[in-house]
Parts: sequence; structure tokens; C-alpha cells
Amino acid sequence: MPEEASYNAAKGVTVNAITTRVGMFASRLEALKGARAFLESFCEEAGVARQPCLKLNLVVEELFLNTVKHGNRGGSDAPVWITLSAQDGAIRLSYEDRAPPFNPFGAATHEMLEALAQTRREGGLGVLLAHGLTTDGEYAYLFGRNRIRLTLGQKGDGS
Repeated sequence: MPEEASYNAAKGVTVNAITTRVGMFASRLEALKGARAFLESFCEEAGVARQPCLKLNLVVEELFLNTVKHGNRGGSDAPVWITLSAQDGAIRLSYEDRAPPFNPFGAATHEMLEALAQTRREGGLGVLLAHGLTTDGEYAYLFGRNRIRLTLGQKGDGS
């Protein structure tokens, strides 16, 4: 019997416990260690190479720290959801939190980051880093959640 994608997966995408994972973590600094272990386990079991796994860790760490520091003002028990999938040399990341709406891809955010860069003030570098390490991204605020979807490394891009 051939494997079939689940009903809500993109056509041609096989979904299974090795290539797709979902984790939920409290929006607290001390929960970052568990999130890192989740990422490492995913990379190992899905056969993701070391370099892309390190990039994934960096991106998730920046998003998580932004949620804790800025979105939840130092942390809360509000959940952060991390969904990962790997296929054809790419890692797809969906990161969701219940912090106030913040679109890291919006024009106002871009202007703010440029202003921060000119004044050399702290802040905004994590968003720039996440943009630089990913091949595409999208943002939505749905049902009280920020949802950021990113893709890291397409087949043949050297990552």
C-alpha cells in the first residue's frame, strides 16, 4: 500500500513522525533548553545535516527570545508552538505564540530595524538574522496567535 499524505498536507508531501514534529513550550527563558532539545531530536531523527540544524537553532532561539522578552515582557506560561517538517533538503518551521500581534515582515518593522541599525541601539537583530538565514517567510495573526512560517535551505543551496 503506497504512503499517502495526510488530508491537509501539501500535495506530494509525505507526513510522518520522523519528518514532522510539533512541540509546545512555556514562554519562559528556562523553557528554551527544552525547545533546543526538541530541535536537536528532530534534526537527528529526520536526517537533517549539522549546518542546517545549527541555522534552525539560531532562528528558533531568536524568535523564542523575542517572544519572552518583548511579546510577554519577561515570560509567562502562555504557550509557544513549534512545528517542524523536513523534506527535499528544506526545513519548514511554523512558530506560533500568543503575544500581542507583531509582523516581523511588515513595512513598519523594516523601517524600525533600519532606524535601530543607524543608531546602533539594541533590538531588531534577531529579526534580521531570521530573515538572513531563511529562504522565505510569511506572517499571520490568527485566532489570537502570531504565526510565522519560514523555510530554511532549499535543495542545492549549500546549506
